[in-house]
Amino acid sequence: MACPGNLERRGRVPDQDQEGLRLKVVAFFGNKRRRGPARLENQDRGILVFENTSEVIRAENSLKSRGWKVRVMGPPPEIRSGCDLVIEFPLIEELNILRTLREVDVCPLQVVPVTSPLLQPVDLFQAKDFGRYLMVRAANMKLTVDKETQRIVNISGGGCPDVPYLAREMVGRSLDETPSPAQIGHTLCGYALQLAYEEMKRRCSQW
Repeated sequence: MACPGNLERRGRVPDQDQEGLRLKVVAFFGNKRRRGPARLENQDRGILVFENTSEVIRAENSLKSRGWKVRVMGPPPEIRSGCDLVIEFPLIEELNILRTLREVDVCPLQVVPVTSPLLQPVDLFQAKDFGRYLMVRAANMKLTVDKETQRIVNISGGGCPDVPYLAREMVGRSLDETPSPAQIGHTLCGYALQLAYEEMKRRCSQW
């Protein structure tokens, strides 16, 4: 099934900004040294809004497998779609990214330029320091580790059928020893736990 041609695009560029936008486009296409997908840092950003979490997962996997620098985040307060995840991407690559998604029949409901604080996507992660223990939450899943040993001491949340299995396989092992949720999980809870696991490893690598 092909994606519809009437994809909603919020945030019309004001007339006074048209010249600045034109100069950005000229500079972009005039850069002969540019190679490969754009990096997300220090660029104008947009967010892709989807109907459900399954489409977010498919879109993220498709884009990352092709080298695009994208990031799954929570939706901003101004965006209400029924899905609690959005994908942040470099706005200047909008056409290429939408073309990539059409190839795998994943169609975002909206493409929203991040033009104001109210449209900023929300950090998906919440962390709480309990002294010796650190808990990271991603969506509805929580992962807690012993900071001294980096051993997983608790996994909770969700409600999906594979959560008890994930906890049994991961609790008691260090972050480096445990199988990742992406390897052994089968549900959206496993996906959320994978995000928490990656964020926990990132934080622990800074100690």
